[in-house]
Amino acid sequence: MSRPARTLFPKTRQQADALGERLKAARLRRRMSEAELAARALVSRPTIRRLESGDLSVSAAVLVRVLEVLSLGADIDRLAEQDELGHRLVDARSPRPYRSTVKGLADEL
Repeated sequence: MSRPARTLFPKTRQQADALGERLKAARLRRRMSEAELAARALVSRPTIRRLESGDLSVSAAVLVRVLEVLSLGADIDRLAEQDELGHRLVDARSPRPYRSTVKGLADEL
């Protein structure tokens, strides 16, 4: 049984298409055929075509193997590396540290 098709937001669709184009360009720069990339990544040619066309139903494991074959495996380490929004959210939830004022200390002495 196949999975139901899910509609993507337009920006997500553009990002997926751009990723596919970048993967195809990387493969072509290495003068590698779809068949060679598929064989080295242990997947079928149609899977490579789907990945290069921006199909996000291809598994993350396949994407990682393709990146490794293209010598781009280090790019995985940069995904979500800089989570500025996440850091701001944590900072906003953190309680403010208690600070005593110099004036308050002088009054107590």
